[in-house]
Amino acid sequence: MTRLAWRGDYRAAAGLLAMVRTPQAVWYGDDTPAEVARLVRQTTSDAAGLGKLPVLALYNVPGRDCGSYSAGGARTTDEYKAWIDAVAQGIGDREVMVVLEPDSLALLPSDCGGQASEDTPAEAKPLIPAEPTTPTPAATQTPAAETVPTPAAGTAVAGTAVAGTATTAPGATTPTTAPTANPQPGTVTTSGAATAAGTPAPKPATPTPVPTPAPFLPADPADLDKEPEVIPQPTTESATETPAESTAETEAATEATTEAATDEDAQTVARFTEIKYAVDTLMALANAKVYLDAGHADWHAVSSIVPRLVKAGIDEATGFALNVSHYQTDQASALYGRLVSACLAYVADGGDPDTCPDQGWSRRHLRAWLSAHKPDDPSTMKHFVTDTSRNGRGPWTPPRYRRHADAQSWCNPPRRGLGARPTTATGDPLHDAALWVKTPGQSDGRCLRGTSGPSDPVRGVVNPEAGQWFDDQALELVRFARPTVTP
Repeated sequence: MTRLAWRGDYRAAAGLLAMVRTPQAVWYGDDTPAEVARLVRQTTSDAAGLGKLPVLALYNVPGRDCGSYSAGGARTTDEYKAWIDAVAQGIGDREVMVVLEPDSLALLPSDCGGQASEDTPAEAKPLIPAEPTTPTPAATQTPAAETVPTPAAGTAVAGTAVAGTATTAPGATTPTTAPTANPQPGTVTTSGAATAAGTPAPKPATPTPVPTPAPFLPADPADLDKEPEVIPQPTTESATETPAESTAETEAATEATTEAATDEDAQTVARFTEIKYAVDTLMALANAKVYLDAGHADWHAVSSIVPRLVKAGIDEATGFALNVSHYQTDQASALYGRLVSACLAYVADGGDPDTCPDQGWSRRHLRAWLSAHKPDDPSTMKHFVTDTSRNGRGPWTPPRYRRHADAQSWCNPPRRGLGARPTTATGDPLHDAALWVKTPGQSDGRCLRGTSGPSDPVRGVVNPEAGQWFDDQALELVRFARPTVTP
C-alpha cells in the first residue's frame, strides 16, 4: 500500500486498506494443543471484551487436502481429538462461530485417488419426468453487505459477521497468513461419491506477513435477489475399463485396487469419526455455533453431499458452510444452501437422499419439490453460512484453449473481485451469515494448469506458493470488487 501511495495510485492503496480492514476468519491448524488453546482463548477473550463475535476456521483434520497443496494436519484420530479438546478449552463459555474443517467432507480420503477436477463437468440427476402439480413456493434469497473497520483481531460486532486473519506462527499474537482451503473438487455424483485430485491452498512453512485485516464490522441489511438462477449441471460419461492382458495381471491389479480401496475406506470412516467428535465436543459448549463443510454449488449434487453431512453428525451441528475459498455467486450459494437444508430435513424425517432435488433441476421442479416437502417444523431446518470473500464476479470461465486441459479454475483465477461484506443481516432465516472466510490476497498455489511450468500459463507469471501474499491478485480483487471498496 505504501508503494502504491508513493506512486500516486491512491485509489488502489485505499482499496487495499479497505480490504485488509474488513473482518476475515481466524484460521487455526498445525498448532500444538497447548498453542491452539492459548491462541483461541486470546481471540475469544478479546472479542468478548469488545462485545464482538469471533469466527474461527479450524483446519487440522488428518489427511487434509489429500496430501496436496494444503497437506498437513493431525497425524492420527487421537491426536486430532486432543487438538479439538484444546480448541474447546480455549473457547470456554464465550460466544463463537466455527467453520469446521473446509474440504473435509466435500473431499473425503476416498475421493483422493480420482483424476477429476473442479473443471470436470458435474453430473446431476435428470429432470423429473412427470409434471408436478404441487404449487411452487417463492425462490431462494441471497445476501450482500457493507463493512466498517474496527481495531481488534478475530472478532465481530454482536449481530454482525466476523473475522480476522489466521495466526500461523506458533505463539504469535498478531495475525499473519493462514492455511486456507481452495478445493479443486471432483465430479458431482448422485450416489454420494466424487473423485478429486488436489485442492486447498497450503499453509507455507514460513508464512509471509501480509497486511493485517480488521477483525469485525457492523452489519448492513443485505440486498436480496428474488430469483436465483439454477446452476446447469451437465452430465459426464462414465469411464470405461480396460481388460487386463492376463489372469495374473488382472488378479494383481484387483488385489492392489482392493488394498488401496480398503485403506481409503478406513481413512474415510476415520474422517467421519473425527468430524463427528469435533461437532459433539464444540456443540457441547454453551455459546458455540458449528458449521460443517458442504463444498460449493458447482461441486457435489445435493443428493451426494447430504449423506456425507449426515454421517459427520450434522444433526447435532448448527449447520453447514458453503463456498469456502471459492467463487460461486451469492445466488448460487443461496439456492444450494436452501436445497441442502431442505434435503437434510427430508432425510431426518425418513426420506431417501437420492430422491432429493439437485441444483440441475428446472426451477419449476425445484419449487414443486420444496413445496411438497416442507418440514412440519421449519425451525428445525439446518442453517448455513457462505464465504463471499472473492465471489464478487462469480466463478472464472477458462479461455477456450484451456477448457479441455487442467484449467484449475479454482486456482488464482484472473479478474475476480471481492464480494459482499461480512454480515449476519442476510434477510434469509436459514442463511446465518455472509463471511470472509478465505483471506483475500493469499495465493492459491503455483497454478500450472496442466503445463510443466514454472509460470502460470494464464497469468504469464510464477504465482507465489499457496498461502503467500499475491500482490497482483490482491489488486485485482480490489479493482473488480462488487460492491466496490474504492472511493
